[in-house]
Amino acid sequence: MVKKAGTIQPDRVQHTEAGTAQSVVCFGPMRHQLCLDFANSLDHRLTGHPIEPLTSYADLVSWSQQHGLLTEPQEAQLRQAAARHPDAAAAVLARAIALREAIYRMFSAVAAGRLPEPADLATLNAVLSKALGALHILGAASGFAWAWKAEDIALDRMLWPVALSAAQLLTSDARSIVRECAATDCGWLFLDTTRNGSRRWCDMRVCGNRAKARRHYERRKRAAWSGAADRPPPSSGPGKDSPPGRTRRRPSAS
Repeated sequence: MVKKAGTIQPDRVQHTEAGTAQSVVCFGPMRHQLCLDFANSLDHRLTGHPIEPLTSYADLVSWSQQHGLLTEPQEAQLRQAAARHPDAAAAVLARAIALREAIYRMFSAVAAGRLPEPADLATLNAVLSKALGALHILGAASGFAWAWKAEDIALDRMLWPVALSAAQLLTSDARSIVRECAATDCGWLFLDTTRNGSRRWCDMRVCGNRAKARRHYERRKRAAWSGAADRPPPSSGPGKDSPPGRTRRRPSAS
């Protein structure tokens, strides 16, 4: 089904090749919010050792193809173009990381009830302006659709739908249900679509279960500490470990 041209849907913008239009549907845990998927590409963000999957332009191309942002021919063309222009490809990777981190900070702020920083909005707008300039409308017997211009292969074309997705989410009512995972070592963003707005974890099977296990461990630890504190200290005479009239220290809680 062709989307009406009035609303840009980043995960439904078509790729045009040789006069044809191929509809691309992004996939993943939050396919309708591509920008959050991109922000979440950095795993264990809040630890001292985050896992970075985008260490090269080739990684960026692979991520984009896996998320439906590039067709296979476009992927091959971008890899060839990057091989011819390695410095330009490296610059695009740096812009991609900057965009990703700006998106994370913006929606982390939104989730906490704060306004995004102007510098992060400026980073988004810089990519967004190029993305909007690369869009046009295709006409067909069944209607009209947004499509990316296919005159050239821009090395940063995979960033355009990401920027559109972020702009769409920021300006939509869905902005109010953006949440950040409550796990202290995670930092993933998600949309809380529960009826009572009670979702706390990006994934209950991962962060939620880890938090439950951690709480169980802490309860057992506190119980052991309390039990040790309630026991009378063993007697000790002069020359023993503890001097007369003093008790041993409580066991460490660490």
